Amino acid sequence: MGPSWADRDLRVTLEQVAKDKKAEDHGESKGAMMHVKKYLLKGLHRLQKGPGYTYKELLVWYCDNTNTHGPKRIICEGPKKKAMWFVLTLLFTSLVCWQWGLFIKTYLNWEVSVSLSIGFKTMDFPAVTICNASPFQYSKVQHLLKDLDELMEAVLERILGPELSQVNATRTLNLSIWHHTPLVFINEQNPHHPVVLDLFEDNFNGSASSSPAPGRPCSAHRCKVAMKLCSHNGTMCTFRNFSSATQAVTEWYTLQATNIFAQVPNQELVAMGYPAERLILACLFGAEPCNYRNFTPIFHPDYGNCYIFNWGMKEKALPSANPGTEFGLKLILDMGQEDYVPFLTSTAGARLMLHEQRSYPFIKEEGIYAMAGMETSIGVLVDKLQRKGRPYSQCTKNGSDVPIQNLYSSHNTTYSIQGCIRSCFQEHMIRECGCGHYLYPLPHKRKYCNNQEFPDWAHCYSALRISMAQREACIYACKESCNDTQYKMTISMAVWPSEASEDWIFHVLSQERDQSSNITLSRKGIVKLNIYFQEFNYRTIEESAANNIVWLLSNLGGQFGFWMGGSVLCLIEFGEIIIDFVWITIIKLVALAKSVRQKRAQARYEGPPPTVAELVEAHTNFGFQPDSATPGPDAGAYPHEQNPPIPGTPPPNYDSLRLQPLDVIESDSEGDAI
Repeated sequence: MGPSWADRDLRVTLEQVAKDKKAEDHGESKGAMMHVKKYLLKGLHRLQKGPGYTYKELLVWYCDNTNTHGPKRIICEGPKKKAMWFVLTLLFTSLVCWQWGLFIKTYLNWEVSVSLSIGFKTMDFPAVTICNASPFQYSKVQHLLKDLDELMEAVLERILGPELSQVNATRTLNLSIWHHTPLVFINEQNPHHPVVLDLFEDNFNGSASSSPAPGRPCSAHRCKVAMKLCSHNGTMCTFRNFSSATQAVTEWYTLQATNIFAQVPNQELVAMGYPAERLILACLFGAEPCNYRNFTPIFHPDYGNCYIFNWGMKEKALPSANPGTEFGLKLILDMGQEDYVPFLTSTAGARLMLHEQRSYPFIKEEGIYAMAGMETSIGVLVDKLQRKGRPYSQCTKNGSDVPIQNLYSSHNTTYSIQGCIRSCFQEHMIRECGCGHYLYPLPHKRKYCNNQEFPDWAHCYSALRISMAQREACIYACKESCNDTQYKMTISMAVWPSEASEDWIFHVLSQERDQSSNITLSRKGIVKLNIYFQEFNYRTIEESAANNIVWLLSNLGGQFGFWMGGSVLCLIEFGEIIIDFVWITIIKLVALAKSVRQKRAQARYEGPPPTVAELVEAHTNFGFQPDSATPGPDAGAYPHEQNPPIPGTPPPNYDSLRLQPLDVIESDSEGDAI
């Protein structure tokens, strides 16, 4: 059954109500829009009127009503005093602007002041990194360095003075290493014509003169020893001079050893270093015993296997219970000096460094040596540095805003400027030389430099090492850390063990390490360390803004009040006058544009403008003219007559015949008055 008539009527009624409500809402919104439009129209006409003054009237009004003292006197006084007050006002205004410029410039320099405060609290014990001065055990790397060591012995014999023929007669040398980077003698008896002699050649090269007389070999006491660095298959060579032959042969041997170790896998290098169980003989932290298992191993290219105590990577940092030697870290180390690499390491002892937890130990740059056969006591004081960030300084909080890739991030350590500078150098090394240096971490898919794959790397590395542009580029790119902790150390030493106790101490230590009743240790390799806090006082060196916004506003207001007797309200008045000047200028520009447009419109008429009658005649509607002939009803389709003309333009729509609201007429009249 379909819907009833009542249901249909109800549905129609509801639809009609909805339509009426929609129309009512539309009418209300339309009325609101009309009110807003009317209000904006009135506001536009008021703005078009502008301040209503000329420039001169506005200036006079400002001088007469401002709270600044000088301009008032210019209006009120006589002609002579007006001139005097005008000059004084101009002078003091210039002084105020000059002083303001100085204060704003000082503020924008972002200067800082440093404050020093002393605190007292229980502190975490620092991380302690210890290394052996020799990176490898000679017994484990001797097979790698055999040819190099024989060549080094021959070089020393040549430097000390025997004839080259005697050297060649005693041994057969592998000169493939020598040809890449040889050592030479440089005879500078004649500075204008220096003579260069390869240590394993009979004749001189690089001189404009002939060879010196036979029987006068060049030795270290007569000539300087230099390193010859070549590239492009020996066509481009430079000489690196040294003041001592000791420095020359040490640098040369280190460079050649770097070439050898760069080709050995890292796992094998670690196995050739000193293991923790042989290096660390005894350990005590406060009253708690410790051993080599409490140290975290890390491989350092300069010092081999290093071990870090209290690094804080996997466990919480250990606090120090009290200051003093009894509550610090005590270590007994065996350096194994009898197994040092003879030509690679000339220093005996332990290398150690104190640093923050989770920071990488740059022990070569920031570490200290502890002498073998001595007890070294290190008292520690803590300095905490807190630098202001931007714009006061270029420090960084975590290194994320530094454009250099941190090659030490694989160790999960915090940012440091040392790591940034070394990463920057490795980046330049790879870009310039095509390979990375063995002493620095290597980026992904890159190779370390070696003579076989990169024969010119030594020359490139030497040039990059002394390049001032490279240093400045890395220093400019790297930033200091905003928060840093420095450990100041007070070091004292004494002979240990004493002659009276030497026998039994070495017996006990030999028994514990080697299970031997014989003494396997000696004074030449034993190091004892005591590391402790001197006191729990720590210093905080904090930077703060030297000139803040309060300082700037105070000085600006003080100068303005002193020279001009003004305040902030005077500045607001001056700003008001500037706005009025802008409005007057805009109105004048608009009026000028209207006048130009009217002149262009008048220029289109050759004679005087048309009258109203002429305009009405021009708009006559030909559709209302009578027909010239009225055809009869049977005339047909008007075969002999022309079609009537097309109706003309309808009469103009005269606005004067319409009534307009009073407010619109008023607004238009105001606009025309302008």
